[in-house]
Amino acid sequence: MTTDTQSVAAKLSSSGLLRSQALIGGKWVDAYDGKTIKVHNPATGEVITDVPCMGGRETNDAISSAYDAFSSWSKLTAAERSKYLRKWYDLIMAHKEELGQLMTLEQGKPLKEAIGEVSYGAGFIEFSAEEGKRIYGDIIPSPLADRRLFVLKQPVGVVGAITPWNFPLAMITRKVGPALACGCTVVIKPSELTPLTALAAAELSIQAGIPPGVVNVVMGNAPAIGDALLASPQVRKITFTGSTKVGKKLMEGAAATVKKVSLELGGNAPCIIFDDADLEVALKGALATKFRNTGQTCVCANRILVQEGIYDKFANAFAKAAQNMKVGDGFTEGVEQGPLINEAAVQKVESFVEEATSKGAKVLVGGKRHSLGMTFYEPTVVTGVNSEMLLAKEEVFGPVAPLLKFKTDEEAIQMANDTNAGLAAYIFSTNIKRAWRVTEALEYGIVGVNEGLVSTEVAPFGGVKQSGLGREGSKYGMDEYLEMKYVCLGSMS
Repeated sequence: MTTDTQSVAAKLSSSGLLRSQALIGGKWVDAYDGKTIKVHNPATGEVITDVPCMGGRETNDAISSAYDAFSSWSKLTAAERSKYLRKWYDLIMAHKEELGQLMTLEQGKPLKEAIGEVSYGAGFIEFSAEEGKRIYGDIIPSPLADRRLFVLKQPVGVVGAITPWNFPLAMITRKVGPALACGCTVVIKPSELTPLTALAAAELSIQAGIPPGVVNVVMGNAPAIGDALLASPQVRKITFTGSTKVGKKLMEGAAATVKKVSLELGGNAPCIIFDDADLEVALKGALATKFRNTGQTCVCANRILVQEGIYDKFANAFAKAAQNMKVGDGFTEGVEQGPLINEAAVQKVESFVEEATSKGAKVLVGGKRHSLGMTFYEPTVVTGVNSEMLLAKEEVFGPVAPLLKFKTDEEAIQMANDTNAGLAAYIFSTNIKRAWRVTEALEYGIVGVNEGLVSTEVAPFGGVKQSGLGREGSKYGMDEYLEMKYVCLGSMS
């Protein structure tokens, strides 16, 4: 490793947050067959450490551990569980610098952005600690004088949480926070590309006093782990963030034991810039939603639809801003964009851009690998894109902004909705009537109006169509981890 990588890794190791084993039943363990996988720094290609490459046997033991812990954890009062979660939140915030460094090391995002994710992710733990004390049932007026009708809300049981690499902490906390607050226990399967942040968070959960078995973490052979979670009748809920393709497989697999399922899947977010938009606001918002995390977010603007009257002016200003973005190792001061996660991600971006230019699109800036090498790619703006190109039809998941031209509001709405995805959309307009009308017409679970960063723990996050099922965050996200029980109490007269 380079001196910088070594020093960061050594510092994290001395703090006890660089864990390289899985967590099952409160114990740090290796894979039963001793197999490991390497975790790389995408900015340098260097190996940070090895972690266990686990499969079905380890997962089944983690499930058993979670199942055994459920009986006692679910019987605690909401106030008691809240205290554990609050302590966990406090520890995460106390170590936000170290967690941010760990995230930058294994995922590549700029350190400032990584530390921001720690605060954002911790917010779900804090919110859940508070909201867990406000899970209310109901009393229903009975049609019969000698009956009393009640509705109780109870934890669903053991939860299998499968999370992606692009937000190594937040994608975990917004599942585990509400699950634990409701009284569930969890088996977490983080991405094999970024397991270290998950393990560090799990270490802090132990320090917070959360009992053994309540939080378990396994990683390695994704299909084997997923199959074990799906097959077990002890797992009553699957929550997943990732690709639509994998989400469909999980949904199909969950049918065998009729598990409750939450899915936050792929997006194809339109960002609509109307003629009457405040150009400065639109530029700031579109840049934020497009290039955050090097374009590797499910809600980033995948298509920027610009009305013809402002198209050229916006395109030139947007291209200039993109060209001025500083690309580099996330630990370098002032860097705004880090590397893509791996070589496959770069090749996908390259193929999308090549396909578009072969069909007549024009690259204004970028359009190629960065001179830094590795998996760095230049911030790219492409004009002359149409709805038949891959850049408009599929998630590029990289720092490429395709600009499409439209004439009327109706055309913009039609273009925006012409996709199987329905996660997030963005509108920039100073006309409130237009903004409201278009918002209601968009087939998306989230709409940002004159704002490019919309995620928060206090609002429901989720999509429609093939972008998923259920919501995360807010009071609505708590319901995903609860079952309703109707009680009829007779002989009351």
